[in-house]
Amino acid sequence: MIDKLEFMIALAHEQHFGRAAELCNVSQPTLSAAIKQLEESFGMMLVKRGSRFQGFTPEGERVLEWARRIVNDSRAMRQDVESLKRGLTGHIRIAAIPTALAMTATLTTPFRARHPGVRFTILSRTSIEILRLIENFEVDAGLTYLDNEPLGNVSTVSLYRENYRLLTSADGALGDRESVTWAEVGSIPLCLLTPDMQNRRIIDRMLEQAGTRVSPTLESNSMIVLYAHVRTGRWASVMPGLLAETLGLTDKVRSIPITDPESVHTVGLVVPIREPMTPIAMALVSEAKKAASA
Repeated sequence: MIDKLEFMIALAHEQHFGRAAELCNVSQPTLSAAIKQLEESFGMMLVKRGSRFQGFTPEGERVLEWARRIVNDSRAMRQDVESLKRGLTGHIRIAAIPTALAMTATLTTPFRARHPGVRFTILSRTSIEILRLIENFEVDAGLTYLDNEPLGNVSTVSLYRENYRLLTSADGALGDRESVTWAEVGSIPLCLLTPDMQNRRIIDRMLEQAGTRVSPTLESNSMIVLYAHVRTGRWASVMPGLLAETLGLTDKVRSIPITDPESVHTVGLVVPIREPMTPIAMALVSEAKKAASA
């Protein structure tokens, strides 16, 4: 039964029978037959069929919800038992907002030193996507804002406080200032994250409160892209101060505090609320608490 539920989860993820079969390392007829057997066991259609995958029926959506819980619990059980025998091993998946991606190393590096048998996958996602992935058990944890938009049913560990800086060239607009206001920031051309990013929504809100609106000259969902443009000395952007320091400032780039008012938000680890907590999640929470107190 578990393998059939895993096939159904793969189908939901890939939205395509062939790709789902490839993901599960089985043939497409094997996957299709397994889904058909699930339907026969429930006595109802779970998948809308046509010349291609067309989605799940309402009953199929409900079965999919249970499948994610059951498969996740099965994996957690195996992980728990394995950790008793051989120490912590396995695979941990972390989704992080772009502004926090560089900070994942403060967790993964000491974690790996203590548990070398664990491997990592780090994904860049929006804050909304992170919560959806956690809810669907597609990632084990996330790094996101904790105090700006609703989080839902997750457990949190605060890691650091994020404040904002204008990154610009020394000879660029406002480049000779020791501090700037949000109203002044809104008066110059900027490159910013795309509007689906929570960091961008925070910046837009601060600019609106200062009585100005910004029309970015460049948008990207990657902080690396934004920083690469700032480093040319021809662009300006708004970034978290800690991220700017991590990416590394150059002679061409100044990091100028934005005040009036100062905007500060908390970024932290989010994990699903579940009992018992998986060994990997428990170890990651422990590492986050150590990092927060350092």
